[in-house]
Amino acid sequence: MGTLFRRFWLPAMLSSEVEPDSPPRRLRILGEDLVGFRDSEGRTGIIDAYCPHKLAQLFWGRNEECGLRCPYHGWKFDVSGNCVDLPNVEDAANAKRKMGITGYPTREAGGVVWVYMGPKDKMPDLPALEWAGLPVENIDMTRWLQCTNWLQGLEGEIDSSHVSFLHRVTEKDYELPSEFTSYGPPGPVDGAPSLTVRSTDYGFVCGSRRRTVNPDEFFWRITHWLVPFYSMIANHRYPRTGRAWVPVDDYNVMTFGYSFNAERAFTEHERAVLRKGAFFPPRIAPAAYKLDDGYIIDTWIGEANAGNDFLMSRDVQRKGNYTGILGVNEQDRCIQESQRSIAGVRPGGFVDRSREKLVASDVPVITARKTLLKMIADLENGIEPPQVTDPSVYRVHGTAILSRHGDFDGLLAESRAEVMGL
Repeated sequence: MGTLFRRFWLPAMLSSEVEPDSPPRRLRILGEDLVGFRDSEGRTGIIDAYCPHKLAQLFWGRNEECGLRCPYHGWKFDVSGNCVDLPNVEDAANAKRKMGITGYPTREAGGVVWVYMGPKDKMPDLPALEWAGLPVENIDMTRWLQCTNWLQGLEGEIDSSHVSFLHRVTEKDYELPSEFTSYGPPGPVDGAPSLTVRSTDYGFVCGSRRRTVNPDEFFWRITHWLVPFYSMIANHRYPRTGRAWVPVDDYNVMTFGYSFNAERAFTEHERAVLRKGAFFPPRIAPAAYKLDDGYIIDTWIGEANAGNDFLMSRDVQRKGNYTGILGVNEQDRCIQESQRSIAGVRPGGFVDRSREKLVASDVPVITARKTLLKMIADLENGIEPPQVTDPSVYRVHGTAILSRHGDFDGLLAESRAEVMGL
């Protein structure tokens, strides 16, 4: 899976996190300890976290004059990982050519610094995700740490039936402002949607059909999974939303949450509403977070977390809310970070799939797992993932609509532009 991920550009950090000559950011991506920084000329770099001399952490270094200087002996590295100064070595001109460290290509789009960690001769263009091509004023981009394997987070995104239960929160429960009203089916919630999955060039599109009080009309949620780890949620109008799930390591994932509006910029009021934590992002705070093995990363963590029972209210839960927890993401993390794990791994870290009993509503999850396994097998047999050669396949968006069509294929045929965003 790690080899497959290295064929794709990966979101690494927010562009706003690094100013020219500002302090570096500690990262871990695909199990590699890295630091990200922006040099004096505005170029971004993501390089090995450790100086090759005495293995000091470059996080403690000084970002100056187009390079990051290790504080131990002054060795300096540019955004590509080249050693550009060896002040404690006499024959520095010759020696520094041998002292470079890993430096990965980076690009910026959509308010994100992207990194490519694969073979240079296989490097593709950035995926043509709708939000990645918008001005930063039209995007609200955040990231936060979730303490699970990446796939547990992704599978929550593509599981449409849990929305009727885990996320059954009303404005009255928490006195939420009207901006948090969601587009749902009129009348009673249908907790057993009919799901149809259709494979696509980018992953799959899923139609979730629910009955409504009108027997001749259905409520459809149209969501997308875009390989390897992007989601597009069923927003029926702008702003639209989704997430990217970038593995930190086997037991932690960095969630990148994107809300975007192709029609206009976000207002400050809209950004403030998003920060209340009812949907995405959750209520978060910046933190230097110590991972399981002691390495520290610079990230954001949820203010509602396992250490405080996600600020659960049993009183609210007794009134009909399933969890007594405020935010949609906080409800997801409550479940995902506590799922039964393989013996010897902390709860939520790596789920014991052998104990699962899957049902018909798990078709999207089953399809994603099979697709990923096939992509791995193909790559091992020399077949590259086709998505990286045609980035345009990623330009879709989710939606939610009322329709008299009870058949998903008929709905797609009649309303393809609206449903797919093409």
